[in-house]
Amino acid sequence: MGAAMIRRILLSLAALALLVPGAAMAERVRDLGQFQGVRSNQLTGYGIVVGLPGTGDDNLEYLTQAMKGVSGRMGLTLPAGVAPGLKNAAAVMVTADLPAFAKPGQRIDVTVSTIGKAKSLRGGALIMTPLYGADGQIYAMAQGNLAVGGLSAGGKDGSHITVNIPTVGRIADGGSVERAVATGFDSAPVLRWNLFNADFLTAARVRDAINTRLPGTASVEDGVTLALHLPLDPNTRASVMAAIEMIQVDPAETAARVIVNSRTGTVVINSAVRLSPAAISHGKLTVRVDEDPTVVQPAPFSRGRTAVEQNSTISTDEEKRSVAMFRGGASLSKVVDALNMLGVTPSDLVAILEALKQAGALKAEMVVI
Repeated sequence: MGAAMIRRILLSLAALALLVPGAAMAERVRDLGQFQGVRSNQLTGYGIVVGLPGTGDDNLEYLTQAMKGVSGRMGLTLPAGVAPGLKNAAAVMVTADLPAFAKPGQRIDVTVSTIGKAKSLRGGALIMTPLYGADGQIYAMAQGNLAVGGLSAGGKDGSHITVNIPTVGRIADGGSVERAVATGFDSAPVLRWNLFNADFLTAARVRDAINTRLPGTASVEDGVTLALHLPLDPNTRASVMAAIEMIQVDPAETAARVIVNSRTGTVVINSAVRLSPAAISHGKLTVRVDEDPTVVQPAPFSRGRTAVEQNSTISTDEEKRSVAMFRGGASLSKVVDALNMLGVTPSDLVAILEALKQAGALKAEMVVI
């Protein structure tokens, strides 16, 4: 048997595999959603990075005020009306994520980013900065030396080079938690579990799977939320929650969607997309205009002038493409095969899908991002 024949057989088997509907893949409950309140919280703060080798901000008003405030807390009063030289300091925003159940004294990572004209944070140290939550309360304090992955260098002739991003740094374990966030885990009589994506069928399947394992525990509140009646004892509740998270569930098939990225031309079609009976013909008409100007010289000793004579040639070329025809209910694999036969580009594919949608043949939601 020749290599060409083997290759055709393998391609045929691969095409048949695409046409066979795949079995639903069971997923863990913890991969489909999460318990309400058991999540991280964003923290942010405004601080000063010092110790920079002349790459900081230059007498910015808000940086000057911040430095005066820092100096005042340390008992040092700067002269009134004098703007200190701050090329070795930079005003920064400090951000961090406060994990669920974080307790006072635990350490978290923080990210430091410039908000002014500082060129680099390499070699700098963050002065103690309070980190605030959405409620305006202080939940952590940040301080430490920055680790910066980028660098920036310049020459006296104005040449400049920058590698990565030197204006953003990170402090591993640079934040200390000062306040815990109440989650209701140990006091709420009913815990709620939320799906990542709203779906009534998936919510019902999760409820049935939980009640099969723990009868009478779960009830559906809406397409996202399940109410879980769990024991109040923290030890028992934690064990039950851990068992629930590991239960296997077959989620519902996702809704039919075609995702189009208008910036990159990327088109993604999920497996739920179906087509009604339709025929597709796609071709390109190319119009080409060639300009060949000619310089015309006057006769010797005449009163004529040199002139440019325009000479244009217009031609058209229309590619001939076959018509792709498929029956109703065509699957993703058949759609891809038909479009590949037409030899379409990503931009052409978007135009074809939009036309199918307008014709009512595309049974899917088109999302442009």
